[in-house]
Amino acid sequence: MRIVASLRRDENRLTKHMASWDSVWARGVLPPVEDAAEHTKLWWAAAALMAAGGGWRGRRAAAAGIAGMAVGQVLSNAVAKQLVERRRPPKERFPHEDVEGRPDSSSFPSGHTAAAVAFAAAVAPTWPWAGAACAVPTVLVAIERVHDGAHYPSDVAAGAAIGLAAAALVRATPRLLIRQLS
Repeated sequence: MRIVASLRRDENRLTKHMASWDSVWARGVLPPVEDAAEHTKLWWAAAALMAAGGGWRGRRAAAAGIAGMAVGQVLSNAVAKQLVERRRPPKERFPHEDVEGRPDSSSFPSGHTAAAVAFAAAVAPTWPWAGAACAVPTVLVAIERVHDGAHYPSDVAAGAAIGLAAAALVRATPRLLIRQLS
């Protein structure tokens, strides 16, 4: 029990620290990242750019990214959020106004992070350069979710793990189907 209490204390401390970032960078970059990531607009736009300008590799990467994102969202929002009820971090910890627009759903896991990581991780095997480029906004989305007061760091970490699992599942599905049909 001491370990759990210690982890909870450390997570609360980290959440408070991240929420208190009041730099020009945090105020200038994170709100547009949140807007772009809302309803997965950022990832749909990235997929459209890849498909339009990347030839066959871009179309394959875009399809993999969209599939990964969809699986990540289902696993995080339709499965994990229904199994784990966790309150969002208390509003009092956040010195900025961004905390007012938080959703009412369970904090655990971060669906935004799951979608972002799943998209980037599903794109990377097909088009490594595009996957690396998608990693930058993916990290910003994860940071923004804690800074904004929507999630604890462990919610974001769980979302990232779900995103990686979703991308692995998308990558393995064709081989699994071929095995089943053989």
